[in-house]
Amino acid sequence: MVNFQYYTPTKVIFGKNSEEQVGGLIKEGNYKKILIHYGGQSAKKSGLLDRIIASIKEEGISYVELGGVVPNPRLSKVYEGIELCKKEGVDFILAVGGGSVIDSAKAIGYGLAGNGDVWDYFEKKKEPKGCTPVGAILTIAAAGSEMSNSCVITKDEGGIKRGCKSDYSRCKFAIMNPDLTKTLPKYQTSSGCVDILMHTIERYFAADKEMELTDGIAEGLMRTVIHHAKILVDDPFNDDSRAEIMWASSLSHNGITGCGTLGDWACHQIEHELSGMFDVAHGAGLAAIYGSWARYVYKTDPSRFAKFAVQVMGVTQNFRDVEKTALDGIKALEEFFTSIEMPTSIGELGITLTEDLRKELAYKCTFQDTRTIGGFKVLDKKDIETIYRMAQ
Repeated sequence: MVNFQYYTPTKVIFGKNSEEQVGGLIKEGNYKKILIHYGGQSAKKSGLLDRIIASIKEEGISYVELGGVVPNPRLSKVYEGIELCKKEGVDFILAVGGGSVIDSAKAIGYGLAGNGDVWDYFEKKKEPKGCTPVGAILTIAAAGSEMSNSCVITKDEGGIKRGCKSDYSRCKFAIMNPDLTKTLPKYQTSSGCVDILMHTIERYFAADKEMELTDGIAEGLMRTVIHHAKILVDDPFNDDSRAEIMWASSLSHNGITGCGTLGDWACHQIEHELSGMFDVAHGAGLAAIYGSWARYVYKTDPSRFAKFAVQVMGVTQNFRDVEKTALDGIKALEEFFTSIEMPTSIGELGITLTEDLRKELAYKCTFQDTRTIGGFKVLDKKDIETIYRMAQ
């Protein structure tokens, strides 16, 4: 294992009708004026926004609204939010939605607390020194941003997708009512389940010597997600499965499944360029990339992939051929993706990558050929081009 810090300061309020507590939670922090930040019209049409506003008004708290956040949230909306908050004197940001809305809220918080261009934090030109407090009412179980220290924003010009990590951005509270996820389209639910799963897979496949306890937590979470994701394909209103998936979303990205390891994160980096350029759903993009990445790197440590195959995917251990067990596990995960109607290739996303596009994506992924990615196996630009080619 490697030395680690585990820090999860976010207060979680989990259960039915929990969004009705939001006014009291904001009042506890003595905030005076808040920004209610959300995505499309679903929050309004469902009545969720009305319930939130009623709770806020009951506590005598002022608010302004900013909707319009899209998947792969845009820098232009972040800039709009920063200017609005400065004009209105906002001292708290309430994100109502999934990872895209929460990430946008965090980025606005960075911009309010700092000086200069907020994009500098995402390009690693400088580090955040603060963030206007953020809270979340989760409506999509996927990104885990409600309990993580990270956010990802896409720059409109060039479709450049970059992340920023800082404990300053951790949500003060996260309200989680599984009922709010029941009306999601099947594709969005399945895509979210893949994202949850991949957050733990990225931590599980690390070059570091594993911790037995951390492995057990990670394996249990992954088995749970796979089991309940299959249920939700045919029974989207299943209370138990919605609750299990929502809680897994938070635990998969709050650090607990990676204590003692540094993780890999190559699949996420490779997919970020894909969704930045083509605006695909993040989870679907990860499903399309994973099998090709796994087959490209598994020989670095076949026994690790074999353990995943047996402990998570239920593959029978072939004691004479560890590589066969490893490959059977990769195939089993791809079959799971197919069973929940997720892609296992870039072509299934409706995208055809030319050689020039593969080179461009790999060039961007390596920050103009100035870095490598990956922890399980270090990948350079040529490696990444090959994985894009294999994934087509």
